[in-house]
Amino acid sequence: MTEEDDSDEHEVRNASRARDLETVVAEIRDRVDPDDDERDRLREVADRLMDRAETAATELCDGADVLQVGSTARNTWISGDRDIDVFVRFPPELDRETLEEHGLEVGHATLPEGHEEYAEHPYVKGEVEGFDVDVVPCFRLESATEIRSAVDRTPFHTRYLQTRLDEDLAAAVRVTKQFLKGIGVYGSDLRTQGFSGYLTELLVCEYGGFRPLLEAAADWHPPVELDPEDHGQARETASPSRDEEVNDVDLPFDDPLVVIDPTDPERNVAAVCSSENVARFQHYAREFLESPHTDFFDPSEPEPLTEADLSAHLERRGTTPVAVRFDAPDLVEDQLYPQLRKSLAGITQGLDDRGFDVFRATTIADETAVVFAELAVAERPAVERHEGPPIHVRGHADGFYVAYADDPDAYGPFIEDDRYVTEREREFTTAREFLESDRLFDVGLGAHVETALEDGYEVLIDDEVAALLDEFGAELAAYFEPRP
Repeated sequence: MTEEDDSDEHEVRNASRARDLETVVAEIRDRVDPDDDERDRLREVADRLMDRAETAATELCDGADVLQVGSTARNTWISGDRDIDVFVRFPPELDRETLEEHGLEVGHATLPEGHEEYAEHPYVKGEVEGFDVDVVPCFRLESATEIRSAVDRTPFHTRYLQTRLDEDLAAAVRVTKQFLKGIGVYGSDLRTQGFSGYLTELLVCEYGGFRPLLEAAADWHPPVELDPEDHGQARETASPSRDEEVNDVDLPFDDPLVVIDPTDPERNVAAVCSSENVARFQHYAREFLESPHTDFFDPSEPEPLTEADLSAHLERRGTTPVAVRFDAPDLVEDQLYPQLRKSLAGITQGLDDRGFDVFRATTIADETAVVFAELAVAERPAVERHEGPPIHVRGHADGFYVAYADDPDAYGPFIEDDRYVTEREREFTTAREFLESDRLFDVGLGAHVETALEDGYEVLIDDEVAALLDEFGAELAAYFEPRP
């Protein structure tokens, strides 16, 4: 086959993939685009709620106004989504306490059957004719750089995107959101650490559509920095967060994906995205472009592991599973998961420091919470090696020698190469001994996790971890049968 034949065949394959991609995207659009009836129904309910909120707000406070925000305001909501976000803006001269009081009063007037929830400040949440409605107070400001709480940014985001999203781009956003949901990376909550709706909209605008975004992401080399409004030097007002030792302190953000907020140059919209989820998006962008299929848009939960499945995995892997299980702290997920991850890091470091060599680990939560790890080493000798400083470092070397010379339980000190070495009794010879000891509380733990552990916990080793299957069978399946 000639080089020209190879080129022709390559072009044919590319054209075929392009047709397949267009067919898949058209099918997904049919699924995710709201129809006229759905749009009309949402508009009717939203207008009624807005009128109710505006009446209550203006009676309470001169200068208050109301606007709809979020995906339903920007025409990027997916068919079946039932969220209506009503923001009540109050003049900036109002104090925070009064804003909260007025906000709740307007919320209850708008949603008589609603209940109060709390983010940075309280708001009212309820359901109206099948729609989930939030009524949220904020300050009416001239610039997003003047914000007093995170919600103050949201009206600026809505205004910015409403002027940039035409129907084609809005449709591309809906397809992109469904793709991100399908591969498990949609959501800016601290459990998911993925792509928010606002970030998704900015990326689609930046690249001009769903396919161009995937083609760009497939070739990203993190850290990737995007600056939709070309703030340029304004970014340098952000506090540098990079590491001086690797000579990159000139960049203000140390995240794998940096998208400078068009309305606030000191904020990275993608800051919550974990490096794993940025990489996961890249992986599936390449997979989809190579072989377009609707399966990429369908979230899939693994079948829960059976006890036989778990035993087979453990036998095949030859590792030692350990789990610390305790009652999950009564926290919202955005508070719980950072504490669980901190505790996971602390406990695994504690295991590593004692020679048990954590192979892989995770943390999961529902009614109970679990720090789960596989160990490459289950049991250590009764003694451990402890190296002192080189003998020519006289002061430190003398101190080391004196500390162990008269210890009847230590072997040595003796000299190996140029330093003193002693072999002393090991504090813990098994992971269970460490995990069941008070030394567990010496590692870095989340504050509420530490309190929960103080109230009581259990340690599960080897086959005992099967006790987790009833509550966490699907999560353990995801752990033992991982996919990108």
